[in-house]
Amino acid sequence: MRPTILSVHIESSTHAAGKFRVHQTRLLFSWILALCFLILHGCATFKPGPIDETIFRNRGLSKTDGVVKVTATILSRKETREIFGLDLYKESIQPIWLEIENNDDKRVWVPHFGVDPDYFAPFEVAYMHHFFFSKRTNARMDRYFHEKTMVSYVPPGNIRSGFIFTNLDLGTKGFNVDLMGIGQEVRTFTFFIPVPGFKVSHQDVDWDGLYSKDEIVSYNDMESFRTALEELPCCSTDHESNKEGDPLNLVIIGNGKALHQALIRTGWDETERLNADSASMMKTTATVTKQDRYASLIPFYLYGRPQDAAFSKTRQMADERNHLRLWLSPMRFAGKPVWVGQISRDIKVRFLADTYQIEPLVDEARTYMLQDIWYAQGLMKFGYVKGVGAASISEPRQTFNNDPYFTDGYRLVLWVSSRPVSFSDVENLHWERSYKVTKDN
Repeated sequence: MRPTILSVHIESSTHAAGKFRVHQTRLLFSWILALCFLILHGCATFKPGPIDETIFRNRGLSKTDGVVKVTATILSRKETREIFGLDLYKESIQPIWLEIENNDDKRVWVPHFGVDPDYFAPFEVAYMHHFFFSKRTNARMDRYFHEKTMVSYVPPGNIRSGFIFTNLDLGTKGFNVDLMGIGQEVRTFTFFIPVPGFKVSHQDVDWDGLYSKDEIVSYNDMESFRTALEELPCCSTDHESNKEGDPLNLVIIGNGKALHQALIRTGWDETERLNADSASMMKTTATVTKQDRYASLIPFYLYGRPQDAAFSKTRQMADERNHLRLWLSPMRFAGKPVWVGQISRDIKVRFLADTYQIEPLVDEARTYMLQDIWYAQGLMKFGYVKGVGAASISEPRQTFNNDPYFTDGYRLVLWVSSRPVSFSDVENLHWERSYKVTKDN
């Protein structure tokens, strides 16, 4: 049977409607693709800001060795964003700006390895920030980082500047700039520069105002000084001074700069300044703060105040750290400041009590400090004195944080040096003999 005019019309309409829907689908898909392209293209913006080297030069720390001058500046996170147009800190990358003035008659080589053995290459930094579907922008980014990186050689009579991309550190960043000349002559410039934007525990301490002149007690002979160290309190306390905390098992003699640089050089991190917010956070987020190399330490008290400075040294895991608290005492020995310290080693996080669980044999952390400073060639002499009081494994003592501990009862006394001291030249005073605590001690 031949189709009627009506049936032909219906079939034609249905076919047209199908074609229209296909067209709409294709059009919609095209609009989606275009929108995605615009979004991706819009996100793929790389707009580095101007670099004013005058600011770096004025703020930087300069050191001179004969005819060579090195100036170094560390960029803050904000400055890094403004200059590079990217958040390099997010990828744990920290730019250091260097300027090297070579007035020698020979060129010098600038090995980036000396500044940071694990430094980032310029194309590596760029690649970590590449965009999808933005080949042209990525190529421009590659060229930019390549051009802004510190050159490897500085010709005689020239000045060169640029960036070295190091691993992120907060607090005070310690690093070396080694310049090698012809004949393997090496000039080493050591820098300790505070990272802008990070407030460390001891930043606001008025060191000169802690004690009046009448409160300062000076010692010049070893025996009277040793007696004074033995008469120090055994332990830190809580805020009310009615509960004992961790034992005061460390004394360090040396000026603040030498001590600070010795700790930074051996890998200790300055902790963040303690404030009301961080103190309350520690009561509820121990499992979070343990991930932070620079987290504030719980305040322990001596001389009626919390620690003047606090440092932390992370081991293999974030919750396996050595903690160091220091107080500037009113004592001076041979004109040098005397620091009373408490050092302990975390071995795990106690989830129920929101506090860290310390290594019960607190002498382990004390011995670690001796080895740490000794191997770093920052130690002149050492000895042990009484004063903490012995506690055995079978009858341990407890801190106000309910941490049990035992000890041989001695505190370690260290003299730190601002100049390198060879391992064999360190003097042992042989005051007391530290020994391992046993069940019967």
